Amino acid sequence: MQLRDEQFRSFEAGLEAVPHIHSALDAITQPVCIASSGSQQRMRVTLGRTRLYDRFAPNIFSASQVINGKPAPDLFLFAASQMSVRPAQCLVIEDSVPGVTGACAAGMPVLGFHGGSHCRPGHGDSLRAAGAAATFDDMRQLPVLIAQMGRKTGRIAGFSAA
Repeated sequence: MQLRDEQFRSFEAGLEAVPHIHSALDAITQPVCIASSGSQQRMRVTLGRTRLYDRFAPNIFSASQVINGKPAPDLFLFAASQMSVRPAQCLVIEDSVPGVTGACAAGMPVLGFHGGSHCRPGHGDSLRAAGAAATFDDMRQLPVLIAQMGRKTGRIAGFSAA
């Protein structure tokens, strides 16, 4: 409990949103949600600190709501169900190999994001090897990539960010 409280204080002190995420989200017209391995409490803190919580609420889903977390497809299938979107109509934006694996297992196309501060050189290659259709490192690219995926597949109606 003390370690978690310390971690949350650390988030509140120095956590910043990924550059350009707010403008990217402004340009996206599809329904969006979060499907994260983090707990609801952690997401309340982190998304709140980055001014993203209200933007996604109530469509914030946690691995604690399903039996198996990533890399199992359960969380992605749960999120799609809650959003009333067929899995094949979703587009997942994912920054982890287990997340890409889980989204692919759910039958959802994936874009791999490797522009986070935790991403090391070669991370984009790892995301592509896990099944990401394309990768990007700048959120300003996201609206264009979503449009391209929609034209390519003809089926992107929903979008799930993890």
